[in-house]
Amino acid sequence: MESFDFVIVGAGSAGCVLASRLSENGRHSVLLLEAGGSDLNFWIQMPIGYGKTFYRPSVNWMYQTEPDPGLNGRVSYWPRGKVMGGSSSINAMVYIRGQHEDFEDWKAMGNRGWGWEDVLPYFRKSETFDQGASEYRGGQGPLYVSTMDRDLHPLCQTFIQAGDQLGIGHNRDFNGAAQEGVGTYQNTAKGGFRMSAARAYIRPARRRGNLRIEMKALSTKVIFDGRRAVGVEYIQNGQTRRAMAAREVIVSAGAINTPQILQLSGVGPAGVLKAQGITPVLAAPGVGRNLQDHLAVDFYYRSKVPTLNDQLHSWRGKLWHGLRYVLTRRGPLSLGVNQGGGFIRTRPDLTRPNIQLFFSPVSYTKAPPGKRPLMNPDPFSGFLTSAQPTRPTSRGYLQIRSADPCAAPAIHPNYLSTQGDVAEMLEGMRFLRRLAATPAMSQIIAEEIAPGPAVQSDEDFIADIRARAGTVYHPVGTCRMGPDPRADVVDARLCAHGLAGLRVVDASVFPTLTSGNTNAPVIMVAEKAADMILEDHAGGAR
Repeated sequence: MESFDFVIVGAGSAGCVLASRLSENGRHSVLLLEAGGSDLNFWIQMPIGYGKTFYRPSVNWMYQTEPDPGLNGRVSYWPRGKVMGGSSSINAMVYIRGQHEDFEDWKAMGNRGWGWEDVLPYFRKSETFDQGASEYRGGQGPLYVSTMDRDLHPLCQTFIQAGDQLGIGHNRDFNGAAQEGVGTYQNTAKGGFRMSAARAYIRPARRRGNLRIEMKALSTKVIFDGRRAVGVEYIQNGQTRRAMAAREVIVSAGAINTPQILQLSGVGPAGVLKAQGITPVLAAPGVGRNLQDHLAVDFYYRSKVPTLNDQLHSWRGKLWHGLRYVLTRRGPLSLGVNQGGGFIRTRPDLTRPNIQLFFSPVSYTKAPPGKRPLMNPDPFSGFLTSAQPTRPTSRGYLQIRSADPCAAPAIHPNYLSTQGDVAEMLEGMRFLRRLAATPAMSQIIAEEIAPGPAVQSDEDFIADIRARAGTVYHPVGTCRMGPDPRADVVDARLCAHGLAGLRVVDASVFPTLTSGNTNAPVIMVAEKAADMILEDHAGGAR
């Protein structure tokens, strides 16, 4: 049994940042525990390789939700990274910070220090933007963020033109002064390789003498002395081990695994714990509650003009572009499929965008139910558009179903459980129809495959939403930050209410879902948390 100043559970987007920043000054010893293995894998490093890692149990927890009433009882597949870098090693790499107002909302919910002006410095600190530093963008951070213009499919310009025809402006940087408009997405990539949190933060830090990294180490519970966290128990190579924390245990296992670990440790709703034979250390009703996720619906089209399908479906195309990628790090394999998109308001009375759009010059209509084998697109020219409400009001929950740490928790998303969410999904679909009817888009659309021209009425659309809508893989909120210990799990400094020596730093602390992809704000949260932790320990033990 060894002791460290800080023990971090989870080497995902947040844990990698924390391990790097907390070990940076050389004053503190840090242990980073990761249940998965190394990220040095071809399919992880090649940007479009997430089509493989999406369904690979060696690097992916591959969670399944419970049947969801809002989706006609369908089960949703929730991939989560089980590898160095966590989900940043298997995601689609889209870099979106969210709207400035998202963080003002966090502050208004009682989280002092989390408004836009408070978090902007940490977004800038974390990144190097390939277009250079500015008032909004960083130029010297570990995370490289790339515009992908030189390799984007030409149909992205058709999509932007269609937006202009609907009166929606071209936004060249969704992470700048404002989010509204249509344009092309930026990726966390550099030199044709994925820029995961592991590559950005751990690779430069891993040889530090005060940083210890243990992989294939499944954390099973936080060890408490009374109500103080003093260490972590984990399983590695079939052996149960313990690591003690002289200063803090920091749980950064993500929106699914963090509440699972806390509940297994005796921190959570008392009834849930007792039902599994776990003695509560602290009855914390908010652990596992407040689950939020983005839900999207896709429109699939047969195209009159060539798309990525034509380049990537045949073995000849795969071979050619694979060779091109190996030799030049260029071409469609060097970036994700979500190339275009934007943020729009579906009603004139709204003061901020309420729908995120995606445009992908590729289609996968032949995919098996619940799967998207991204390495094998349709055998015809096709593309898709998607609409996703940015700030859903439906709330779900998750809880352990067993005291066995290897058993997946029961996940209840409760999608579309509010009328507001149903209405916004409907508005998103109506918008996609208007987009398809623009001169720019109509000249390239041969056929709407799904939902299909027979779907016209609101009732038809809502039925299609419940039958086909799917997750965009952005779960957050299950250990919510806020001032009320009866409902919230951590305070504004991310310290657990009612406990000492325990902090939570990952997407689970989000009070509300940010407007867009979640990887960038998770990294921001960890950058800010690292500064707070170092401040709190500058004068000795907490």
